[in-house]
Order: sequence, then C-alpha cells, then structure tokens
Amino acid sequence: MADTIKNFPGRLYKMTKLFYREVPSQVASRDFIDRLTNLLFPIRDNKNLSQAEIDLNWKNLQNAFTAIITPLGSDMEAHSEEMTQKFFSEIPLIFTRLMQDAEMYNKCDPASFSPEEIILCYPGFYAMMVHRLAHIMYKLKIPILPRVISEYAHSQTGIDIHPGATIGPRCYIDHGTGIVIGETCIIGKNVKIYQGVTLGATFVDKGLCGVKRHPTIEDNVIIYAGSTILGGETVIGHDTVIGGNVWLTESVPPHSKVYHKPEIIIKGK
Repeated sequence: MADTIKNFPGRLYKMTKLFYREVPSQVASRDFIDRLTNLLFPIRDNKNLSQAEIDLNWKNLQNAFTAIITPLGSDMEAHSEEMTQKFFSEIPLIFTRLMQDAEMYNKCDPASFSPEEIILCYPGFYAMMVHRLAHIMYKLKIPILPRVISEYAHSQTGIDIHPGATIGPRCYIDHGTGIVIGETCIIGKNVKIYQGVTLGATFVDKGLCGVKRHPTIEDNVIIYAGSTILGGETVIGHDTVIGGNVWLTESVPPHSKVYHKPEIIIKGK
C-alpha cells in the first residue's frame, strides 16, 4: 500500500503526458473573463476607473488572453497574437449588444430598479454577457476555451448556453435557472426565454457533429417556463408565444399561440 501511494505521482505524470493535449488554464480563463467583464462594466467591481487605468487594463487583458491561447497554437488557424487582435476587435460591437440586452431587461421586467441592478444582479444578463464573448472565440475556432468560458457562466447561473449558439440582439432571459440552448440553435432579436426552457436536439449521435440539430427561434418570440423545443428543422415563426410546459418537435408558423392544456382536478372533503 505504501509503495502504491509513493509511486502514484510518477504514474499520474506519465498518464498526463500520454493522454492530455495542451489546454488553456481553467483558472487563468476564469480570471480573464472576470477581469474583462469588470472592465466592460466597472460597476461590477465598484470602481471608477480613470482613462489611464482603462487603457492599462485593456493592454493587460490582451497580454493575458495571448498567454492563455498560446498553448493552443498548433490547433488554431492563426498565431496567438493575431487571434488576440481579432478577438478584441469584436468587443466594441459586443459591448453595444450588451447595452441593448440591458435595455431590454429594463424595459420588460417590472421588478427591475435600474440598469445598474440588471448588470449587478441578473443571472440572465451575466449569462448573455459571457456567451457573447465566448461566441466570438467559437467563431474564431479557438479550441476548448469557449467551452471553458461558457461552463464557467453555467456554474454561476444554472443557464447552459453552448458558445456555438447564435443569439440576436435584445435577448431577455428571465430567472433563467435550468435553461439549455444547444450549439446550433439560432435565436433572432427581441426574444424572451423563461426558466427551464430547453432548445435541444431530438437525439444525440456523434455522427451529427457539424449538422444543425437545434431549433431556430425567429424574432419577437416568447417561450414560457418549462417548454422544450427540439430539432434542427424546427422553426418557431416570428411573433409567436409558446406557453409553459409545451413539447415541440415541429415548426410553428408566425403569430401563433402554442400551449399545453393540463387537466387539474381539485377535490374537497
């Protein structure tokens, strides 16, 4: 027993070298996304930054990102420095999208007190913030890192959005716990999604890699709590309302109302 314990670190080292490829540091990746989101919205860190501090943090974040993706060099389409420039060039547009998301929350939720409350407290907004950043990495074909980032948000919010999902502007996720949005899902603008919604595939098979297997949700759709919409060919037409606990595996035309009608029986004494 003593020899087994003593020799185990050596065995572990050999196994690590044999099976594991170069991957981004999970600790560094989580620290990076926290620092980036805090720079985009300094109120999250309760700081009033000067222009010089913002410039310095912006430069330091670029250096940190380069360091994180450098081990992935052989699996990327460009050098890490070029990937860094491509990623950070997209952030101004992402910031605009996030401001639109915050505006949507403030407009839709009667419980919201202010945009500051939404940025600080709403898990749906945080999940969208991290997703929009992870989606850039996914489009740049940076391996593994987008999933590391998205799973960090998943662990913080209970909202599971694959970084490959395409989500339009002004997306409103209310409460959010238990939401699942698959890799090839396409969501239009002004869409509202409530807790427990699944936008998934009809079945799972490794052979479907690269195939659209998750639904398309068009503009101005509302999907209420607990609904499940499955299939790559399933399209929910614009301006449709999907009621709670609905199960759908087929398309719905625009301006529809879809609802599940349960039977509820209450008996007295």
